[in-house]
Amino acid sequence: MMFRTAAAVLASSLVAVPAWAQIDNRQQTQFHRIVQGWQSDELTGHEAASLVRQQAGIARTEARMRADGGGLSPAERARLHLRQDRASVSIYARKHNDRTR
Repeated sequence: MMFRTAAAVLASSLVAVPAWAQIDNRQQTQFHRIVQGWQSDELTGHEAASLVRQQAGIARTEARMRADGGGLSPAERARLHLRQDRASVSIYARKHNDRTR
């Protein structure tokens, strides 16, 4: 009985999320990681500003891709995910480089 309840809860949480929401959520998460790193002194002001510029560049690229009104193609979505992967690595590396403000 308990297994069925757990399975039902899990199944109800597996709702399809639109691709645009995944990209927007990821961008928001990255920005929050940058802010948290700056507030906790893991990032210097220069590092935080650089990472925010990187996120802004990704947002501009996404806006240009969406400008045609047709949404994102799978290739465009993959390109944005790759850029966010690289940005995530940059955030991690800068938060853990032992530099503080």
